Amino acid sequence: MTRPRIPFLSLAPAPAGDETSREVREAIDRVISRGWFVLGPEVEAFEAEFAAAMGAAHAVGVGTGTDAIALILRALGIGPGDEVITTPLSAAYTALAIMMAGARPVFADIDPSRLTVDPEQIARAIGPRTRAILPVHLYGQPADMAALERLAARHNLALVEDCCQAHLATAAGRPVGTIGVAGAFSFYPTKNLGAMGDGGAVITNDRSIAERMRRLRNGGQSDRYRHEEFGVNSRLDEMQAAILRARLPRLPGWTSRRRALAASYRSKLSGGPGPDVPVEHDAGHVYHLFVVRVRNRAELQAHLASSGIETLVHYPIPIPDQPAIAGMNPQDCPEAARACHEVLSLPLHPGLTDHEVADVVTALKGHYACVR
Repeated sequence: MTRPRIPFLSLAPAPAGDETSREVREAIDRVISRGWFVLGPEVEAFEAEFAAAMGAAHAVGVGTGTDAIALILRALGIGPGDEVITTPLSAAYTALAIMMAGARPVFADIDPSRLTVDPEQIARAIGPRTRAILPVHLYGQPADMAALERLAARHNLALVEDCCQAHLATAAGRPVGTIGVAGAFSFYPTKNLGAMGDGGAVITNDRSIAERMRRLRNGGQSDRYRHEEFGVNSRLDEMQAAILRARLPRLPGWTSRRRALAASYRSKLSGGPGPDVPVEHDAGHVYHLFVVRVRNRAELQAHLASSGIETLVHYPIPIPDQPAIAGMNPQDCPEAARACHEVLSLPLHPGLTDHEVADVVTALKGHYACVR
């Protein structure tokens, strides 16, 4: 298969002389030479550094972003018989995490402009078994947290944030993950802050939640060999923590670059025929993905591929339509279904050049010029 001229993303290591690559290799060597690989000094240091960077009092490293969500819910006492309202447009892992905690995911449709869960639809979905609201800061754009805060307070519900695509994002100036009771982050390699494998973390300003999270991630142990409660084995390992420590100081610069590239896309795509570019509702958007909405998506993807430009779809199937969710009696969400047929992710990452953005836009406009 021919490599695209403009790949969607490349995770290959940078050249050996690259400063970031050097820092990562030094971090790996440090862990190997120490010979301590699970719940050691690298995890402890990363938790402190990540909490400070995200504006939170506490961070707890776990195995994945999915585990982070599930363990937050468990730490809040949410489980069998309870319901958690979330979005139908996201990676399915958001809903699967609710199910991992033993609760039932209930889906409220999205705001078609923001593409995150619609507070008005959540209000209609609240029932006697509802215990929490779980918004996703999708593609790096914060959900409408002011409205969700009011809703959660009115109905005495926990507000848990899925921040897996939103490292350093803010909602009206407030760091995501600190607005609700806790926030879940993923360090999957493609994320804005990615590891070289799986990893996740929870941030919170509630010490009791952080303490329970530390027990739950480690088999429910309060001390070595003393298991106080039913926990799991979900621990961020030392190697990934060290890699993340090396990369974390770069995150603000990478975020600025993502925003600059997104602004360039927006400027170049404005006016004339072209894809529908979703509105940036908050300047705290961190552009994990740059998504447009299009008709005849397969046609456009084929045209871009013929120009050497790789695109992806996030996400083609609404979560309620996933076979794994069928037993949960999910609701129809027409706005999410429409978005799943139209969204297309264009290349956007810190290594993308201004010239490559211009090439993508030229190819896009060439397609629309042909179909007018």
